[in-house]
Amino acid sequence: MPSYLTAPRSRPGPRRRSLLTGAAGVASAALLAGCTDSAGSDADERASVARRLRAAAAEDSRKLLGRYDAVLAAHPSLAGRLRPLRAEVKQHADAFAAARSPRSTAPSAAAAPSASPSVAPDPKDAVRALAEAERELADRRGKALLDAPAEEGRLLASVAAAGAAHAYLLTEPEGEK
Repeated sequence: MPSYLTAPRSRPGPRRRSLLTGAAGVASAALLAGCTDSAGSDADERASVARRLRAAAAEDSRKLLGRYDAVLAAHPSLAGRLRPLRAEVKQHADAFAAARSPRSTAPSAAAAPSASPSVAPDPKDAVRALAEAERELADRRGKALLDAPAEEGRLLASVAAAGAAHAYLLTEPEGEK
């Protein structure tokens, strides 16, 4: 009978186990090298960026809230249409303000009085301007996502999507909802 036993094949080069062991060693060295004082300063910088981003987003939401209030004051007949959207914008402002770091002791700009935005005398034009403000802010927030830390990015994405939906609802003729 012929023997079908063959010699085990030996591939040239390093074995898989030695490659994995070497990769694990390199990764461990990289992690250890990253555990220096610069890691702390990087974390502090990221936290600072996050605080600034949230503060700016909260302020933008408060300004948009002011626009809603101005339109509602000038055109009370729009209350049924605008109040639910205004309530969401208020929630956005609160979410950005609440998510700020507790280490931040700067006074909130929410208490600072601001000039009331001008409102078009025609209700349709006022709603159109409000839709444009929502769209512009949603676009800015979408662009800010590119540089935002993960948690802030998720919040910005959610609020930007809501703003885009608000802009759509505001541009939709009232009878077609």
